[in-house]
Amino acid sequence: MKCIFLFLFLLTSCSIKAQKPETIHVITHKRATIVTDPSRGEKKYPEWGVFPGKEVTVRRILMHVTLGCPDSLPCAHWDYLDHITLRRAGGKNAKSLNYELGRMLTPYGSIFTPKWNWTWTVDVTDFAMVLRDSVEIEYMHSGYETPTVGWALTLDFEIVKGPEIVHPISITKMWEGSFLYGDPAEDIEKNLAPIDFQTAAGANLSRFRIQHTGHGMDEPRGCSEFCSRWRDITLDGKLLDHTNLWKNCGDNPLYPQGGTWIYDRAWWCPGNLQPADIVDIFPSKGTHTFDLTMEPYTATANIQANESIASYLIQYSGPLSKNDVAIENIIVPNNDQNFSRMNPAEFNPVVVVRNNGKENLKSAIIIYGTEGFAAKTYIWKGSLAFNKTATIVLPGHIDHTPGNSTFSVTISKPNGKKDAWEGDNKLSSTFAPPPVLPQKMVLQLLTNNKPSENEIKVVDSKGNIVFNKKPADLKPKTMYYDTLSFNPGTYALLLSDSAGDGLEFWYEVESGYGYMRLLSIDGRLIHDFESDCGDGHFYAFTASPEAIIDTNTTQYAFILYPRRTSGNFHLDVHADKAGTMEVKITADGVLVQQHYYKTVKLNRFTYDVGYLPNGRYIIEVLIDGESKFKRRFNKD
Repeated sequence: MKCIFLFLFLLTSCSIKAQKPETIHVITHKRATIVTDPSRGEKKYPEWGVFPGKEVTVRRILMHVTLGCPDSLPCAHWDYLDHITLRRAGGKNAKSLNYELGRMLTPYGSIFTPKWNWTWTVDVTDFAMVLRDSVEIEYMHSGYETPTVGWALTLDFEIVKGPEIVHPISITKMWEGSFLYGDPAEDIEKNLAPIDFQTAAGANLSRFRIQHTGHGMDEPRGCSEFCSRWRDITLDGKLLDHTNLWKNCGDNPLYPQGGTWIYDRAWWCPGNLQPADIVDIFPSKGTHTFDLTMEPYTATANIQANESIASYLIQYSGPLSKNDVAIENIIVPNNDQNFSRMNPAEFNPVVVVRNNGKENLKSAIIIYGTEGFAAKTYIWKGSLAFNKTATIVLPGHIDHTPGNSTFSVTISKPNGKKDAWEGDNKLSSTFAPPPVLPQKMVLQLLTNNKPSENEIKVVDSKGNIVFNKKPADLKPKTMYYDTLSFNPGTYALLLSDSAGDGLEFWYEVESGYGYMRLLSIDGRLIHDFESDCGDGHFYAFTASPEAIIDTNTTQYAFILYPRRTSGNFHLDVHADKAGTMEVKITADGVLVQQHYYKTVKLNRFTYDVGYLPNGRYIIEVLIDGESKFKRRFNKD
């Protein structure tokens, strides 16, 4: 069963601002408008940035990639493969390097509102030796959609000064290109022939770094985008890494999206800045042979599968410190968008630590807590090799004040020793508290046609289940009202969907639609859960006798169904207070229907689109002039 808690292990980089010394930001692209060139299928956007000189010692470099809707255009619609490449370093007369720093798989942005934006982060420290002085960074946007939609792109390189963890010696290109997969006329292994390399003078660590995604859709397996296949990496005939190139997409924190965002894919998801795969080895001196092998496969029809690969061998000195640990991330509590599936939270902070030292990390002391409250101490024990991370769930309640608070984590005494560099031993996050709700509420659930995929639990701070609606308890297309009564305290409500397609998904009309809401005893909407939610929901709250329902703020809920239709579809509206409503239906930004209503509160509206051409449409709902709902539907 898929579980939203898997999200804890997916992202190991984030855009938290930490208490680190001397951080430099180099912004090469600042809200640059990015559109496609349909005549070529790609369009390049090169810009220059001035990075620190080679005399500056660099601890870490993070690349933050932000996409938003341009000021003058709607957000783009399709999930395209975009490459971020270091073209030249050292000035305009420098030779081409063409190192891929990262790859962006763009989201389905048709339903995003004008103020939408999202920031992803990847670690690009492996290129620190060439991210120096004047550097040309290119963003290549692929695709064939109309250039009347696009993205506002910002590339921000966060450079942390400090002692090197390892000293870089050389970068060597390995396998690079788009390789046919499953083509009976061209065996991919001929293009992925073994590569010999010689250990460089002074090198003790060899790091294999690879960006790898699958594309195309053949028969019979839908390769490479929609087929699971494995990849082996060997050194001198010995297996180093075996990876199943298949990524769960139903737990994507960027949801919902306008297209088929929930469907698992070939090591990527729509709305995903792919982190590189890293394999570290400590080879003996001399010549060695790397080999990359794909799972054998032969397509039978519609042969078009390809494996897009960019890989490098970075040779380093050995780790420069014996005992060196860092706080990598604070996942909970955190306002960061990328951790929204687990926040806000009331208990059990979650952090990620990394071992930067030569010695295996077996113990460390973690001090944590919300600023202004008493700190807590946790002694971590385990076994963590160099450059590996551990996700640690810390015990206890998360203290907070109304509004945003600051949560701090400090790690020290790796293996009982003094840390080699304390500049990355402390990290802070800003977080908002969960809502304070009444002790008595109503859980409203409308099941879809496949309720056996769903389960609802409410757990307390000790992990005890205080409410449970199991799949066997649910019937199809049935409305349930359950009165929930809680003792004062902290809780988390969890909805899981074993198929990863939520309570409703536009492409799967046969599954029907459902929704889940929390209501006050007198029927006011407390919280509306997004039905197009993939793997499910996590929702923490405090139950308190002092909870006050805000009657001055109007809450809304909308259901649009079906979102694939040949004729009619329905729009259900729930509003706590009546208001005026405008409905606009557009195709590629062109208005095709517009409707006005003077008084709307609890209503169902039916729209006929049978006369319109087949295609993709957007419906937007404005209440009292403010956009409240925007979704895609297809006319088939």
